[in-house]
Amino acid sequence: MRDVAIIGVGAHPTGQFTHMAMKDMAHVAIWGALEDAGVNPRDLNVAYVGNSLGGLLTGQEGIRGQVVMQHSGITGIPVINVENACASAATALRGAWLEVASGAADVAIAVGVEKMYVGDTARTIGALSAVSELDLSQMGMQFTTSYAIHPKINLREKMRTYGWTMADFAKPAVKNSYNGSLNPLAQHRRPLTIEEVVQSRVVVDPLTLYMCASISDGAAAAVLCAGNIAARFTSKKPIRIAACVLRSGQYRLPDDERPDSATTTAEQAYEAAGVGPHDIEAIELHDAMAPAELMLYERLGLCGPGEGPKLIDDGITTLRGRQPVNPSGGLCSRGHPVGATGLLQVAELVWQMRGEAGARQMEKPPKLTMAQNQGGLLLGQDSAVYATTILSC
Repeated sequence: MRDVAIIGVGAHPTGQFTHMAMKDMAHVAIWGALEDAGVNPRDLNVAYVGNSLGGLLTGQEGIRGQVVMQHSGITGIPVINVENACASAATALRGAWLEVASGAADVAIAVGVEKMYVGDTARTIGALSAVSELDLSQMGMQFTTSYAIHPKINLREKMRTYGWTMADFAKPAVKNSYNGSLNPLAQHRRPLTIEEVVQSRVVVDPLTLYMCASISDGAAAAVLCAGNIAARFTSKKPIRIAACVLRSGQYRLPDDERPDSATTTAEQAYEAAGVGPHDIEAIELHDAMAPAELMLYERLGLCGPGEGPKLIDDGITTLRGRQPVNPSGGLCSRGHPVGATGLLQVAELVWQMRGEAGARQMEKPPKLTMAQNQGGLLLGQDSAVYATTILSC
């Protein structure tokens, strides 16, 4: 396997863009990444395009990737459509990485795009509900509901077991809203207080509105190439993909003590990169609901059971801390256009590693970072797919 470098990233802002089609947002991200990489479309050997809900929400099936790439002036190369719930973009990145690592391609582009504002919020919520096992969606089980009552998550049980409070659930949202307020690409750019988050409208007890990621439009892209030819295109610092791991959710009964797939995916990535969790200097993780960040701290090996709130209290995962988490603002603040999120995470880490993140730039650009992404919902498992990418420079 060859070393693979990310040499360019681009993104369209996240938010409500009712006047723009999916292909228009993707165009901004694609050309941003190409220009950042110094790559001409003629240099591309293959494209992987991630999208989750476009078929249900726009009616375009089968060739969404080809439509997106043609609109950006890129035709004739292999275009692979990737649909893998909220991990669609991360899966597209993995496909592009494998193409280059295997030698099948020298230069590849990974794209993630989602158009969730289609003039009918109920339709969008219905599409999101369909990204779960059909038996669950037919029972009305939706992602916010799963965080409240799913046996593998059950926030009320966390409150009883660990003594977590509503204020603890709000802490990631407050931290990330500050980061998002510094991010010109973010959907929500107002810093929040604990009181504002806790007192916002209840969605599904104990989750409140400001603890939940919003419906969002957006796009992101990354250009990858063989590490030994990166200098041919750009003088910018190439960012090496040290590990890129994808797994499906593993069925577990309520009393099953085996590590879940979030943990095993991260452990596999750490092993492939030859690092441990405390070596990682910055993390973008999947906080679709703010309390998920606290649970993912444990599952990624950053702390012991129940210790998540303390990482924020002690400033460790804040923007100026030892191990910042979600410097972009995360899903709740930056936004969660589901089919684009995995590459939005990667773009943020690349900018941080290059020292190009503007007002939210970490004091010392990190050299080792991680993106953790997941999606879907299965019986017996809180997610259907998990992806972990480790970047180094």
